[in-house]
Amino acid sequence: MNNYFSSDFKLGILGGGQLGKMLLYETRKFDIQTLVLDPSAEAPSRIACDSFSQGDLMDYETVLQFGRQADVITFEIESVNVEALIKLEQEGKKVYPSSNTLKKIQDKGIQKSFYKENAIPTAPFKKFDSKKALLSSVENEETVLPFVWKSTTGGYDGKGVAVIKNKEALEDLPETPCIAEELIPFKNELAVIVSRNPSGEVNTYPVVEMEFHPEANQVEYVICPARIETSVAEKAREIAKKVSEAFEHVGLLAVEMFQTEDDQILVNEVAPRPHNSGHYSIEGSFTNQFEQHLRAILDLPLGNTDSKVGGVMVNLVGEEGYTGDVIYENISEILKFKGVTPHIYGKKITRPFRKMGHVTIVNEDLNEARAIAEKVKATIKVIGNELI
Repeated sequence: MNNYFSSDFKLGILGGGQLGKMLLYETRKFDIQTLVLDPSAEAPSRIACDSFSQGDLMDYETVLQFGRQADVITFEIESVNVEALIKLEQEGKKVYPSSNTLKKIQDKGIQKSFYKENAIPTAPFKKFDSKKALLSSVENEETVLPFVWKSTTGGYDGKGVAVIKNKEALEDLPETPCIAEELIPFKNELAVIVSRNPSGEVNTYPVVEMEFHPEANQVEYVICPARIETSVAEKAREIAKKVSEAFEHVGLLAVEMFQTEDDQILVNEVAPRPHNSGHYSIEGSFTNQFEQHLRAILDLPLGNTDSKVGGVMVNLVGEEGYTGDVIYENISEILKFKGVTPHIYGKKITRPFRKMGHVTIVNEDLNEARAIAEKVKATIKVIGNELI
C-alpha cells in the first residue's frame, strides 16, 4: 500500500466547488497533500488545499499539465476534458473514476443508451441531434406530449431539464442536442450512493428520498432513510450495484431513480462523484460520503455506510429577487433547533436558486427531523445586497 499520509503523495482534484471543499475536510483529517484546479479565483476549495491553480477544466493542455503534478487524479464535476484524462492514464497516472466511465456519463444521450444496452431499467426515450429534429418529431406525432426534455450536455441543478406540456413550450428550448424522455408517473424520487475501490470492494449507502422544489427543479430536502418498503429499498440498492458494475466505476457513483406507482425502480441518471443526495452522511453516517470517496480512489478498505441516526438535509439556495454579496439571515435562530448543523459553501455572490450551502438535521425520530427541516427552511433566508 502506498504511503498517502504525511508524505510526498499528491492528490489532484479537478474542480474547486463545494464538493471539493467538503472532500478537503477529509484530506485534512488524513494529512494528504492536495492540488486543486478551478476556473474561479474565488473557488470554495481554495482555502483548504495545499496548492490552487486557476484554469479552464475543459482545456486539454491545462488539465494535462495539472494532472502531471499529481499521483492520483479525481474530479468533483463532470465538465472536464476527457481527452486530457485519457492521455494522463496513458502516461501511467491513476484517474478515478476513469476517463472511460466519465465519457459514458458526460453525455446524457450516451448515458441513456448505455442503460438500454446493459438491461438497466430506465424511462423510454428518443435522442435528437438538434432542436429542429425534435420539433419535426413532435410535428409528425412520433414524439408525444407531455415529455421530459433534457440537454445531453451541460445540465446541472435543474438547468438543461424541462417538462414539455404543450407545443408553445418547445419554442423556448435552446438549440442543442437533446433527449425526449417519457414522463413517468412516480411515487418517489430516490437515490443510492455506491462506493467501489480498484480491488473490487463494493458498498452501498441506504436509499434516500428526495423532495424537489416545484419551480426550480432542485432538491429541497433529502431524507435518509427513505420512507419506503424494505423490499423496494433492497431492489433500489441492487439496481444501483448493477449500474456501478456496468460502468466499472471507481470512487462514488450517485444513482438517481424513480419509484413508479407499481413499485418498479427506473434509473434516471448518475453522477460519478460525491453528490448532494449524500450530504446528510457528514453528520448521519459512520463513514461520510467524502471520506468514502477518498478510501475508494486510494484503494483503502471501504468504511461502514450505515446511518448512526436519521437525517434530513435542506439545501440553502439564493432567494428569488436578490443577487450580490450574500447575507445569511437568521442563521443564529436555526442553531437553536435540535440536531441542526449548517454548512456554508463559501460562495460570496448569491443569485436566485444558486446552491449556497446546506443544513443537516439529525434525529432518532425521522418525522421530527423532517418537521425541524421545514422550520429551518422557513427561518433561514439567503439574500443578497442587491434587489433584482
